[in-house]
Amino acid sequence: MPQSALSVWLLAARPKTLPAATAPVIIGSAMAYADGGFSLPVAMAAALGALFIQIGTNFANDYFDFKKGTDDGDRLGPTRATQAGWVTPSAMKTATAIAFGIAFLIGIYLVFRGGWPVVAIGLTSILFGVLYTGGPCPLGYNGLADIFVLIFFGPVAVGGTYYVQTLTITTPVIMAGLAPGLFSVAILTVNNLRDIENDRAGGKKTLAVRFGKRFSIVEYIASVAVACAIPAVLLMYDGPPFALLACGTVVLSLPQIKSVRTITGRELNNTLAATGSALLIYSLLFSIGWIL
Repeated sequence: MPQSALSVWLLAARPKTLPAATAPVIIGSAMAYADGGFSLPVAMAAALGALFIQIGTNFANDYFDFKKGTDDGDRLGPTRATQAGWVTPSAMKTATAIAFGIAFLIGIYLVFRGGWPVVAIGLTSILFGVLYTGGPCPLGYNGLADIFVLIFFGPVAVGGTYYVQTLTITTPVIMAGLAPGLFSVAILTVNNLRDIENDRAGGKKTLAVRFGKRFSIVEYIASVAVACAIPAVLLMYDGPPFALLACGTVVLSLPQIKSVRTITGRELNNTLAATGSALLIYSLLFSIGWIL
């Protein structure tokens, strides 16, 4: 058991998944900077809002998976706080509301900056954060989570970050957003591949459960490969050549590609963490290259 209440909540926040929230903000802010619209206060607010939406989603996932009985003693992933008895269900439910509440308050500032589009982005992000594992038809239980992750951790997050700073949106920004979205799909794919047997037994119909391990391996490889090719595609839209630096992330991802093909179960936890790191590295390389 963790040594303190703080460590419990840090584990429940799932820090290894947080690059999925910060990477799109980094990319969107870099593109705004290149177009002369960067605002540090707005970028920081967008980053904090995204982080708390992600944390709130993770807390909701912890709570709803416990209530649905998906998390049990046979879990292969990191221990969940509610299932382990470290946090009561009511406390996790309250923490979920607090995290989303903080994101909402941060969003008020961004609404003054960007108007009604920010309201739509913020509220739908929070709504789908709950519906990911909650509600009568949870996305994570019926195979729709991959689409949600691609859209909201990709074009919506990058485009929203760019929009609140420049008050405009462009095709290259939306296309650039596909890369972090695809990396986030890869993270989800590793998670589902690791838990495929437990999810099948628990009635959780992820794409891995529906279509099998081979499909998931292809999904992972395709997600990473297409993400790393995005900077090359953006050259057709006069994207800066230095952004091609991010294409090199595919080399860093080769060990993860090998691992999803050859290992199973708990060992994939390291692959999941490494994929999150690859996403963060990609976002930094792309952003530096785009500014140069």
